Amino acid sequence: MPTAPQTQQTHITGQVRISAQFVDSLKTQVQTIEQLGARLDQAQQSGVTEIIQVLLVSALLLDASDIHIEPKEQGIQLRLRIDGLLHEVTQFPRSLYDSLLSRLKLVSGTKLNIADKPQDGRFSFKLGADTVEARVSTLPAEYGEAFVLRVLNPKNLILLPELGLRKTILDRVHQELKKPNGMILATGPTGSGKTTTLYAFLKEIERPEIKIVTIEDPIEYHLEGISQTQVNPEKGYDFASGLQAIVRQDPDVILVGEIRDQTTAQIALQAALTGHLVFSTLHTNDAPGTVSRLRSLKAKSLNIGAATNLIVGQRLVRKLCAQCSVSEKATPKDIAKIKKGLKDVTQNIETKIPPSFQLKKAKGCPVCNNTGYKGRTGIFEVIFVDSAFEEFILTRPSTSALRQFAIQKGMTTMYQDGLLKVLRQITTLQEVERITGE
Repeated sequence: MPTAPQTQQTHITGQVRISAQFVDSLKTQVQTIEQLGARLDQAQQSGVTEIIQVLLVSALLLDASDIHIEPKEQGIQLRLRIDGLLHEVTQFPRSLYDSLLSRLKLVSGTKLNIADKPQDGRFSFKLGADTVEARVSTLPAEYGEAFVLRVLNPKNLILLPELGLRKTILDRVHQELKKPNGMILATGPTGSGKTTTLYAFLKEIERPEIKIVTIEDPIEYHLEGISQTQVNPEKGYDFASGLQAIVRQDPDVILVGEIRDQTTAQIALQAALTGHLVFSTLHTNDAPGTVSRLRSLKAKSLNIGAATNLIVGQRLVRKLCAQCSVSEKATPKDIAKIKKGLKDVTQNIETKIPPSFQLKKAKGCPVCNNTGYKGRTGIFEVIFVDSAFEEFILTRPSTSALRQFAIQKGMTTMYQDGLLKVLRQITTLQEVERITGE
């Protein structure tokens, strides 16, 4: 029998100490990827400790989500993922590999003597008043172990109005968050911002009289006033057993990091049907695909329709750089694409696109590392499961039929939401097409 979970802080195996003076100096030295490459070349003279410090602080300064350290035959390739895309920074000499590997393994708590199996670890470092955590993943590769460090920047924790939901959708989401029970699901591929969305929901409803418990793999950010637990399969504490134990803790709200299996799906649905507000994520391509995904996990259509309140499908698109974006008259081809894409949207968009309409274009400058984009925002498709939708789910429709029904009920697709952000000059048509594949 699973034991009832206790509030659990993520185990931090090591801490990298970085002085305030060092951070301040880097703020002036590293403002672009090119400057980071030059600073890392300089750091090689001081050794791996300074290299790691430069990398960690610079990742935050450049808003990078991941640091990729990949051994090659002649050297070590270093890349940063910024706004969803990888950027090559520099190449380290091969002679640094062993010492760099050992230092990262030591601080992250992974085993030094294991090189033929993947490992996961984590550590923390201080940046001003904030403690920043880094998740480490190792993978055996052709020329040695490849490392990926995910930097969990506290500033990525945003409030609900900052997600990018349109006001009409945001108002209805607020209403759903006030309900005492039911399930709210965020769907999309890895890296589409699902956890950020759910955390924003939790922060919106958190107050002393409500007990909120989470089960995550792993805990990404610590939220004040919320009991967070982390799965530990080696000790029999997985999503299914943990969720069973959490329900016995008399929570009002439960967050399940991900519904991965039949047992977790069934317990989560039952919890939503028996007086709990349940948040979770699913890996699906879009919001309508959620129902089929739950059915593939042996969930009954009757329970899916009755338990589900809200389904949010999402992706992240890059925002135009405020420093260098330029306005250009939209081409007839661009206007035709936008009008065609928005023809099913209930509000009358066509009349808002005059022939002289201007679109913002990406240009590129040092501030945005010459990409033309800086930061990201969400594009969404949101299904509000009302009685009509619940009855339609009982007919076991296909995903395409669900999509058509949702559109008839007023759902704006992710592509259409992206086009509306193009009209508001937040992003570009090319970026929306890249992300949605339209």
